[in-house]
Amino acid sequence: MWESFFLDWLQAAGPFAILLSIIFNTFISILAFIPSFFITAANIIFFGFWMGTLISFLGESIGAIVSFFLYRKGIKAFSPNVLKRYKWLLRLQQTEGGRAFCLILALRLFPFAPSGLVTLAGATSKIKWLHFAIASTLGKIPALLLEAYSVYQVLEWNLTGKIILTMFSILVVGILIIRKR
Repeated sequence: MWESFFLDWLQAAGPFAILLSIIFNTFISILAFIPSFFITAANIIFFGFWMGTLISFLGESIGAIVSFFLYRKGIKAFSPNVLKRYKWLLRLQQTEGGRAFCLILALRLFPFAPSGLVTLAGATSKIKWLHFAIASTLGKIPALLLEAYSVYQVLEWNLTGKIILTMFSILVVGILIIRKR
């Protein structure tokens, strides 16, 4: 549903489709709780695998940097205790320099770390924005390639796509069961 809605917008944007996709991805990054895989899927359908992946990567990277600045300005004032539920994010919040850089890079590489929370923790830490931008962007490369490949396989609906979707479904059900306990 979201994918077709977004595809309609890309079609209507014509020569500004790339810019529109990056803006949408940035907006989704700022919201922090909406997954961006549907934008990745639409980008792959509309622009092709490699160009769609590159556009999604640019959007997510720019979105993380913009979010970092917005969070740094606002979230500290409005909700400073939101990170207390996540011990690994608290650790990032209390580090700086090279250690913070490595933690952000590692958390971006870890596929199950919520991107918005990583950005929030980075924004509330002592890391410099440039170090955050580099670590975050480098960490997004393998994560987005994995996401793009998975989305592409599901879109193609071949055996690999079916296996990926089945594994993802089992993972989601498993997480829900664990959280309920």
